[in-house]
Amino acid sequence: MTKITPQPGIMDIALYQGGQSKLSGVAHVIKLSSNENPFGPGPKAIAAVRDSAANLHRYPNTDHASLREAIGARHGLDPARIICGVGSDEVLQFVAQAYAGPGDEVIYTEHGFSMYPIIARMAGATPVMVAERERKVDVDAILAAVTAQTKIVFVTNPGNPTSTMISEPELERLADHLPDHCLLVLDGAYAEFVDGFDGGAALVDRYPNVIMTRTFSKIYGLGGMRVGWGYASQDIIDVLNRVRQPFNLSLTALAAAEAALEDQEFLTFCQSENARLRVWLAEELGKVGVHSDPSCTNFILARFADQAEAEACDDYLKTLGIIVRRVAGYNLPNALRITVGDEEACRRVAKAIAEFKEGAA
Repeated sequence: MTKITPQPGIMDIALYQGGQSKLSGVAHVIKLSSNENPFGPGPKAIAAVRDSAANLHRYPNTDHASLREAIGARHGLDPARIICGVGSDEVLQFVAQAYAGPGDEVIYTEHGFSMYPIIARMAGATPVMVAERERKVDVDAILAAVTAQTKIVFVTNPGNPTSTMISEPELERLADHLPDHCLLVLDGAYAEFVDGFDGGAALVDRYPNVIMTRTFSKIYGLGGMRVGWGYASQDIIDVLNRVRQPFNLSLTALAAAEAALEDQEFLTFCQSENARLRVWLAEELGKVGVHSDPSCTNFILARFADQAEAEACDDYLKTLGIIVRRVAGYNLPNALRITVGDEEACRRVAKAIAEFKEGAA
C-alpha cells in the first residue's frame, strides 16, 4: 500500500451520486431523475455546436468575453463582474478554494445541494449543516449557526431537491445580518423557472459579500456542455479568476451557451410548458394522496407515507422503465424527486403512481 496520503478531509468526502439514467434490460427509459430539459437544447444552440466543429483545432479564448457580454446584456449586469465555469459547480468550487480552508466553517442547509459539503471538504474546511423548516431554508437557523469561523453560507434558491424557495425579503434579511467576514452564495440554478426572479442579482449589487451563481444546464438544456456563471463584486471576481484554469470552457461550450441566450423564443416555450405541466403533475399526484409543495423549479418533490412506500413506488416505476430520484441522502427518505418531463412523460408517471397507490391500497 502506498505511503502517500491525501490532505485531511479528502477521504471524508462522500462521492456525488448523479441521477440514474439506465435500467438493466430496458432499451428506452423515461429519465426523470436529473432535472434535465425534456425538450433538449434549442435549435440555435444545436446549430452553434455544429458550426463549432470546423474550429475544434483552435483554443478557446481565456476570458470568455463574448459570453460574458451576452450574459450581461440579457440580465442587465456588468460583464466585468461575471465569471464563467464548467457548470455553476465549478464556480462554487472557486469560491470555496479561494475563501475557505482548514479551521474555517461552511454552512449549508439540510436539504441543500449535496455538492456543498463536498466542496467544503475539498478546500479543507468543515461543513456545517443547518436545519430547514418544512423543507424551506430557515434564515434564523442559519444566522444562529454563524460563528467567527464561518466563511461561506451556501443557499440554493429555489431549492433542490425541495423545489421550494424563500422570499426576496428573507434573502435580504439574511444578507443584511451576516457578518462582513462571511460570504453568502446564492445558487440560482433554477432561477429561470420563477417569473420575475433575478436570482439575487440586486442583492449582489447592494452587498459586497454576496455572490450569485447560475447555470445553462437546466432551462437552456445544456447539461452536457457544462456551462455556468457567477456574478459578484469586482474584488471577488478578481480573486476567483486567479484560481480559474485559463481554458476551463471549450470553444463548443462557449458557442452553445451564447447561442442559447439568443434563443428567447425557445426559452419562453420551455418556461411555459414547465409551468403548465408541473401544476398538472402535482394535482394528479395529489388526487391519489401523493402530495408536494408548490414547485418553483422543473421538478416536484413527491411525498409518501414513509420511506418504505417511497422506495416501493420507485421500484414499481423502474419495472415500467421510469427513472426518478430517491432523496434519502438529502434527509428526505419518504420522498421521490420527479423531473417535470414533456406531456407524455408526465402522463405516464402520473398514471404509474396512481396504479401503484391503487395496488398498495
